[in-house]
Amino acid sequence: MTESLIEFKRNPDILDALASLSTDEIFTPPIITNRVLDLLPESIWKDPTKKFLDPCSKSGVFLREIVKRLLVGLEESIPDRLERREHIFRNMVYGIALSRLTGLVSRRTLYYSKDASSEHSVIKFDSNQGNIYYEPAKHDFDKRGKCIMCRKKQTNSSDDHNYAYPFLHRPIREIFDMDFDVVIGNPPYQLKSDGGTRDIPIYNRFVENSKALSPDYISMIIPSRWMASGLGLGKFRKEMLSDYRIRSLTDHQVSDEVFPDVQIMGGVCYFLWDRGYSGSCSVTSSASGKEFTKPVERVLDEYDIFVRDHNAVSILKKVIESKNFAPMSDILSVDKEFGWTSNFSDFHTKPQKNDIPIFYNRNGKRKFGYINRKKVVKSVELVDKWKVMVPKARGSSGIGAQQVIGTPFISPSPSVCTQTYLFFYVESQEEAETIFSYIKTKFFRFLVSLRKITQDATRSTYSWVPQQDWTNIYSDEDLYQKYALNEEEIEYVDSKIRSME
Repeated sequence: MTESLIEFKRNPDILDALASLSTDEIFTPPIITNRVLDLLPESIWKDPTKKFLDPCSKSGVFLREIVKRLLVGLEESIPDRLERREHIFRNMVYGIALSRLTGLVSRRTLYYSKDASSEHSVIKFDSNQGNIYYEPAKHDFDKRGKCIMCRKKQTNSSDDHNYAYPFLHRPIREIFDMDFDVVIGNPPYQLKSDGGTRDIPIYNRFVENSKALSPDYISMIIPSRWMASGLGLGKFRKEMLSDYRIRSLTDHQVSDEVFPDVQIMGGVCYFLWDRGYSGSCSVTSSASGKEFTKPVERVLDEYDIFVRDHNAVSILKKVIESKNFAPMSDILSVDKEFGWTSNFSDFHTKPQKNDIPIFYNRNGKRKFGYINRKKVVKSVELVDKWKVMVPKARGSSGIGAQQVIGTPFISPSPSVCTQTYLFFYVESQEEAETIFSYIKTKFFRFLVSLRKITQDATRSTYSWVPQQDWTNIYSDEDLYQKYALNEEEIEYVDSKIRSME
């Protein structure tokens, strides 16, 4: 399909000019669509019996590019071009739109007319929808007020049935009474949060429902955050990593490489699921957009998360297989350790009797105030510990050497903090100063980076960082020697992590 890609680059494409409707429903650029289609075997374009489904059609670009390939591939089996075109449109290519609007756009892209039954349609269907279906669906809320299909929370408002995508909320046999050989597309990524602080992932439901159809192949573009994090994605991650039918995985650590106008923290990926395959996965990745790594055969479930950087695996093994390994997460606080969220403000700026310091953040600036010790009712046993505070969140450009986490600071005993910070806790100032020196090493932050896929660094993010003897001030040279890193591995860590500000 090289020629079609060259042609795409040469001629303007109206679908490149479409702005995404929102951050949860993103239009796919044609060049990325073709990269996803390239994952499928060449033989599939020559088989007139195959049926293709895009269950999340937005612009119709996947359907259009599939048709272009079939028109070429079926030339030998159906020589007459008009007969070939008729067969492809009527019997091979199907879509389920996400909304009424995207249904109209998709039909205009595929049939040259939003009404597939009109005289302007490239193929005149009996129905105005043709093979691109859309009818409003409804959520099925359980007693707890959550949809049993997609987990959207009920709000008792007029928009309760927004985001009731037909593919998730209607049996496929009620839409198309047939089996599909290929399911492919770019599903919506999330549902807007209902009063909470985080949106609900939805792309996993599209992948799961696609597998339930038992096609020969599935290929989808989804956020990469499932590999290591994501709200409620633990089960999905485990199932994906242990699914040996995933034949290939392409990982863009910076979303700009795929969607230039939309930022998706943690990047995006696309994969090929092959029902008849069982084995290792061919992984290709890009962290800069300038070049891809050579495909590497990986076992996805080697660890509880997917280590995106295969060059780091040898270093990780040396660390976690070292003698007496104990993770730093064992002496790290949990989220909201003292019960206070980031916007907690029930404290004062001048100390009063029985007050202790409280550390927080306002408008991106680190601040501290005072709170009466009696108001601390959660984790009171940690109040008198010496602490090394680390900001819970820090963004990343994904390009070049990274700092990975925010700059730490030592918090004296007694003290508390809001959700803004996680903290390592020890008994003395000397131990705290040792941990502070350890955190600033590239070695420490490199191990954190292997589990940190978005801006948040949770407690589990630190579970591959080993504890040390807290009687020494640490340097990278000490740690490289202790864990027997070779010269190539040292150079690699130095290239990925920059000195801490």
